[in-house]
Amino acid sequence: MSRRHIFTERQRAALFDLPTDELSLLKFYTLGDDDLENIRQRRRPENRIGFALQLCALRYPGRALAPGEMIPREVLSFVGAQLGVPADALLTYATRRQTRQQHMDTLREIYGYKTFTGRGARDLREWTFGQAEDARSNEDLAHRFIVRCRETSTILPAVSTIERLCADALVAAERRIETRIAENLTADVRDHLDKLLSEMLAGNISRFIWLRNFEVGNNSAAANRLLDRLEFLRTLNINHSALASIPAHRIARLRRQGERYFTDGLRDITSDRRWAILAVCVVEWEAAIADAIVETHDRIVGKTWREAKRQHDETISGSKATLTDTIRTFTALGASLLEARSDGTPLEMAVASSVAWDRLAQLVATGTQLSNTLADEPLAYVGQGYHRFRRYAPRMLRCLKLEAAPVAGPLVAAALSIGEMKGVASPERRFLRPSSKWNRHLRAQEKGDTRLWEVAVLFHLRDAFRSGDVWLAHSRRYGDLKQVLVPMIAAQENAKLAVPSNPQDWLADRKARLTIALKRLARAARNGTIPHGSIEDGTTAAWRLQIENRPGSSCCCRTPRRICML
Repeated sequence: MSRRHIFTERQRAALFDLPTDELSLLKFYTLGDDDLENIRQRRRPENRIGFALQLCALRYPGRALAPGEMIPREVLSFVGAQLGVPADALLTYATRRQTRQQHMDTLREIYGYKTFTGRGARDLREWTFGQAEDARSNEDLAHRFIVRCRETSTILPAVSTIERLCADALVAAERRIETRIAENLTADVRDHLDKLLSEMLAGNISRFIWLRNFEVGNNSAAANRLLDRLEFLRTLNINHSALASIPAHRIARLRRQGERYFTDGLRDITSDRRWAILAVCVVEWEAAIADAIVETHDRIVGKTWREAKRQHDETISGSKATLTDTIRTFTALGASLLEARSDGTPLEMAVASSVAWDRLAQLVATGTQLSNTLADEPLAYVGQGYHRFRRYAPRMLRCLKLEAAPVAGPLVAAALSIGEMKGVASPERRFLRPSSKWNRHLRAQEKGDTRLWEVAVLFHLRDAFRSGDVWLAHSRRYGDLKQVLVPMIAAQENAKLAVPSNPQDWLADRKARLTIALKRLARAARNGTIPHGSIEDGTTAAWRLQIENRPGSSCCCRTPRRICML
C-alpha cells in the first residue's frame, strides 16, 4: 500500500535535487585545493569522480547519493572538468557496494559529516519545533531544516522522515499558539466568545454568522449596518495584545479557518482552539469592518459629489436657451445703439424702439442670474447631501479610532466635534487651505448654519484617509503608513541598494567623483589630449565627425565647432 506524500514532486525537486544551473554549480560545486588533494588519493578515475560527486552532494543539497541515482549531465561535466576525468567514467563506479560505503566513511571522517541520529537529531528536532511557528508551510519549514542540517554538517535523513518531522512540528506549533491565545483571554471574554455561538438572531442565524456577513456598501443604511457590527465587537473588549506575539500568517490562517467553519463545527472543536479562532476572528473582523466603514464613507462622498456635479451640469444645460435669447437681445440692442449713434438719433429713442425699458431691466436681471449660474461649481450643490451624512457620520466618528499626523490635527478635531453632536457656534476652518474653494461657499452661509461646514469636514476626511494623513488604529488598509515601512535598521542590514541610505554620503561620494573628473579634464586640457576637442583661452571647441565617404574615398575629416564658453 502506497504511503501518502506531503511534498509534491515539484517541492521534492526544489529541496533535494542536485543543482544544474551555472550559478549554483559555481557556488556549491567548485572544489578547493584541499578537496582536490583528498580526491586525488583515489587511484582510479571512476573512484575520483564518484568520491567528488558524493562530496558535492553532501555540501548541497546536503544528502547522500542514492544507489543507481541518475546524475545530471551538467553536474558530471562541471565536476569532471575540474578533475580532468571524463563524465563516462562514472559508469563503472561502485561496482562493489563496499566502495561507496568506504568513500562515505572517509568523507565523514575528513569533513566531519554526521548522520541524523542521537543527540544531534534531538537538537535538530527541538530547533525545528522552535522554527515551526514562523514557518508558513511544510516546504518552508523543510527548507529551514535542510539549511540547518548543512550548517551543522548533518547528512539529511530520508524524505519521509523530514516530512513527518515537519508535519509534527507544525501541528505542535499550531497547538501552542492556540493555547497561548486562550491563556491571554479572561474568563469574561471567553464567556462572551462562547455566546457568539449560542445566541441566535432573526433568520435563525447565530451571532457569529451575523458578524461574519459584512461587505462594503454605498449608502447610509449600509454604513449603519457595519456600525452595528463594529459597536458589538467593541463591547467584547478583546485586547489586541493577546495576539501581539503571534506571527501574522498564523493569525491570517486562524481567521480563514473561522470563516470556513459553521456554528455547529466550532462548537465541536476543543476549547482552546475554539477560543483562539473566535478571538482572532473578532480582532480581525473589527479591523476589517472599520476599513469597510471608511470605504463606504468614501463611496458616499463620491456619490454626493457626482450628484452635485450632475445637478450643476443640468442647471447649466437648462440655462442655454435663456442664455442664447439674452445674448441675441443684447446684440440687437447694441446694433440699434450703434446705428443711432451713427445717425445722430438720441440713444433713449433707440433703446425705446429696440426694447422697452422694463424689458431691459428684466434682461439685466436675467444676465446677472446667468452669470452667477455659469460661475457656480459643483461645490454649491454638495450641501444637499447633508442629511445623508447626518444619518451615520456622527456615529461613525464616535466609533472609529482616528489618529492623524500633525498636519491633519485641525481636521480630526473638527470631525470629533461632529461626532460628539455638539453645536459649533463658530466652526473652525483651519483644516482648509487659504486658497480652497470651500471658503467662498462657507462665508456665504448664514450665521449658525454649520451644515455645509460638516459636509466639508467629511469630504476632507475622505481625502485625508486616502493620503494617509489620517489613519485607524489596528487597520489593514487605512493603518499608519509608518507601520508598513521597513525599519531603517532592517533596511541597512538587508537591503542591497545601489546608493547609500544616507543622502549626505551619496552627495559626498558624487562630489569626490566630480572633483577627480575635473582634475582629469584639467590635466587633459593642459596636455592637449581631450578626445575630439580642446579648451583654449576659456573656450571649448569640439570636433564633430563627418559622415564616412564611400569605400575608396578619403577618410572622414573633423571640422572644429565652438559650442560654449567656459
